[in-house]
Amino acid sequence: MSGGSRVRTTRGRLLPLYAAGFVTAFGAHGIAASLGDYTGADGAASLLALGLLLAVYDGAEVVLKPVFGSLADRVGPRPVLLGGLLAFAAASTAFVLAGDPALVGVARFGQGAAAAAFSPAAGALVARLSPPAGHGRAFGGYGAWKGLGYTLGPVLGGVLIFLGGYPLLFGALGGLALAAAVWAAIAVPAEPPLPRTRQTVLDLARRLGSGGFLRPTATLAGATAALAVGVGFLPVAGAAHGLGPLATGAVVSLLAATASLVQPWAGHARDAGDPGDAAGMATGLALAAAGTAAATVLPGVAGLVAAALAIGAGTGLATPIGFAHLAATTPEERLGQTMGSAEVGRELGDAGGPLLVGALATAGTLGHGLLGLAALLAGIAAVVALTARARTR
Repeated sequence: MSGGSRVRTTRGRLLPLYAAGFVTAFGAHGIAASLGDYTGADGAASLLALGLLLAVYDGAEVVLKPVFGSLADRVGPRPVLLGGLLAFAAASTAFVLAGDPALVGVARFGQGAAAAAFSPAAGALVARLSPPAGHGRAFGGYGAWKGLGYTLGPVLGGVLIFLGGYPLLFGALGGLALAAAVWAAIAVPAEPPLPRTRQTVLDLARRLGSGGFLRPTATLAGATAALAVGVGFLPVAGAAHGLGPLATGAVVSLLAATASLVQPWAGHARDAGDPGDAAGMATGLALAAAGTAAATVLPGVAGLVAAALAIGAGTGLATPIGFAHLAATTPEERLGQTMGSAEVGRELGDAGGPLLVGALATAGTLGHGLLGLAALLAGIAAVVALTARARTR
């Protein structure tokens, strides 16, 4: 088989996995962005309900991703991928058939549990179906499609709810997941479970406590925290400068689009050996830190645009390199477990970043909150660079 044919074959196998990444991102943000209207405006009670509905999807992922990741290693990632996508479709369709708006929380939990299955399985398959020298490019494409889901989710979700309410949105999500499952069943080959040596709890703790796991996982958590804070708090900063929803929405879209466009480029550069993994992860986090600070340090619209570009570029650089480094340093027979555990780090960053900024902003100002996160990201970048350098000596 020629080199071009191999590339086309690999890409054909990866595209359904990219579609699965789009499903989980679109599912998370397409619904979450519209839940404020769903809960109404009944004071603290509605805010509590909103918080619970937002948390149930991510909570299911945090608890279950390592479990399903280990299952993918035991039975093979393809069955877990297909089962998760079908379960996501079933949870979405069940909400439509039930016709009871009060069940949205149950449906969200079912979607989150299903995403916890197919997300680490998809990550493991991206690693197993692409050559080691192409991991950066493969994860760059995967991250770009997830970024597209995060970007389009709120817009498309809002349009679908406007046209047909939550039943139409959940129905569309169910159909999308089912289509991805059928595509994956046709195009993704069966990757059988690999022989595994016996692993004790101490062995697991030692592997997950190694620098080869902690550095990329901390990078992924930091990058996700910066992205979540940019999406959530740049509009607040823009409103303080007198910008309306259209302008602040454009800033958020610029951030998300930059992250999506940078990821394939970053993955390609990583595969070419420039930059090295540690340097790429540290540089990405440093860029994200600079962008977070820019929203406070630079004046007006210029600061917001600079923040969006730097946060987007930084997260787009760090994310595919972090995943590719995990794939390169993990025994192939443990990829599902490792990807599932690393995804927990991302979910914690997704929740922890906004919580940190919100807490610091409550005690001081929004500027204090953003600068606090910038300092944390810069600290993680320094630790990643220094510990990797110490390891090579």
